[in-house]
Amino acid sequence: MGVARMPTGNGAVDRLLDRLADADHLAADGHVEVYEDVHRGLREALDALDTPPGPPVPARGPLPHNVPHNSRS
Repeated sequence: MGVARMPTGNGAVDRLLDRLADADHLAADGHVEVYEDVHRGLREALDALDTPPGPPVPARGPLPHNVPHNSRS
């Protein structure tokens, strides 16, 4: 459609937005696939912002009842 856009500075997001141009060359019934693909990718990029860097932290379960409690008074 020839719509100009500014780069976001995020290479992955810019590539997804560039993919929208693919819809220009498809019949209307092909647009949905492109839009859903771009939407999925943008959601993944946003979700990645909420993921802390580094390896996952192991979950801590409850302590066993037979372990003595070390309390200092």
